Amino acid sequence: MTADLTTHPTYGNWRRPRRPGLGPLGLVGTVVVFGGLVLTLLASLISLVAALVVLVPVVLFLIPLAIRTQDGRNVYQLTALRIGWLRRKSKGAHLYVSGPLSPRPGGRFRPPGLLNKVTVSEGHDAYDRPFGVLHHPARNLYTIVLGCDPDGGSLVDPEQVDVWVAQWGEWLARLSHEPGLRGAGVIVETAPDPGTRLANEVLPRIHPDAPPAARAVMHEVVERYPTASSEMHTYVTLTYAVPGGNKRKKEDIVTDLAIRIPGLLSGLVGAGGGAAYPLSAERIAEVVRVAYDPAVAADVLEARAQHGGTRLEWDDAGPAGAVETVGSYQHDSGVSRTWLMTLAPRGTVRSSVLRGMLEAVPGTRRKRVALVYRPVDPATAARIVEADRRAAQFMATSGRGMVQARAASEVRAAEQTAAEEASGAGLVEFSLMLTVTVDSAEQLADAGVAVRNLTAASRVQMRPADRMQAAAFTCTLPVGILPWEQTFIPHELQEAL
Repeated sequence: MTADLTTHPTYGNWRRPRRPGLGPLGLVGTVVVFGGLVLTLLASLISLVAALVVLVPVVLFLIPLAIRTQDGRNVYQLTALRIGWLRRKSKGAHLYVSGPLSPRPGGRFRPPGLLNKVTVSEGHDAYDRPFGVLHHPARNLYTIVLGCDPDGGSLVDPEQVDVWVAQWGEWLARLSHEPGLRGAGVIVETAPDPGTRLANEVLPRIHPDAPPAARAVMHEVVERYPTASSEMHTYVTLTYAVPGGNKRKKEDIVTDLAIRIPGLLSGLVGAGGGAAYPLSAERIAEVVRVAYDPAVAADVLEARAQHGGTRLEWDDAGPAGAVETVGSYQHDSGVSRTWLMTLAPRGTVRSSVLRGMLEAVPGTRRKRVALVYRPVDPATAARIVEADRRAAQFMATSGRGMVQARAASEVRAAEQTAAEEASGAGLVEFSLMLTVTVDSAEQLADAGVAVRNLTAASRVQMRPADRMQAAAFTCTLPVGILPWEQTFIPHELQEAL
């Protein structure tokens, strides 16, 4: 955080982790370069032909590593993405059908893809509030979901916003000390207001003997107000790898998570989260059900208002059918497209940098903005910031002794990060995903234009999650899916590439 005498406090200093290696080759490419040179020199002692036999394959291997797209992916990564998509399509894995007429046993509507094997249980915290626990058996991870109603930024003093941002940063820093925490996420979902809650609040309170003019005014308010308003929901997910694994009973794990909830909620309230509460298993199922079938949003609100709940279970929260294409994901009454962040805003930004992106987009059914956090433990954070500091200094002093403006800025940013980490600040890796759901595939083009306008105003660079729309859609749901935990290639090896 920085501030000057003429403007409000500004924020920024986000940095991409520097990967060791020569230029764009990465660690693996650098090892191959030096290993290839040594083998080529040894082979040259035998003959020139032997040296060429060694050198040519090494060069052919390194060329795809050196060629990178604007978002940093090399040719091997793009090829693996396309091969994976073709394999899924040839096996029919891009299609999903559930329900009584599907070939799946049970005849229920389980969520597809990464959520198909997830199970949900429920516990109670110290205040006897029910909360749902999602178990991801593939990685043996457990997720709890918290809901909150953040305080708005309108008519709030800049000093109060500064306090909220500081408290939020402290809450994120504490996550690195949370035992067993693998990742966290903040999902902000917006949608046009169906008017169900307003009608349930106003219409029953109209007195039968009220004047006709007053009754007509109230009915007109209920009818027209939702056309210019939207509803917003904020969810926080925390995913844990519980020590002991399968040896521990699920009841003990739920009890362990229940103890942590009050402290986590108090931190959210101090960071401007407003009224914070854990989500029950029923509420989690309702959120997932509405995401896959936006047309039932009004029915869910009506059932919750009239009967206190929907009694919806996790096994019935999925869609009846879904089709994944290269650039979209069709599910029940909606068609969605997801974008991934490739570059955070450069330089300094205001506290309202994401306000436009979080607001509802006209002409869409639902929109979700998901911030995914990967806390770094203090020991690893110290090594990362020191490595970034040395790399920035090396880049600034190389190149015939001339320090370029960008290199100098990198040095200042690295020095500031190292100083803040040494004073006790936490280090968190983060990314951002955005999902827009519309009624038909024809509306995706207009939604794409709206997203480009929002990201341009927020100074965030994003690209569509082509050939992985189904997985990206699931990652923006408040169910605790961590992308780095779902890859076949370990995260460390991907960093080395």
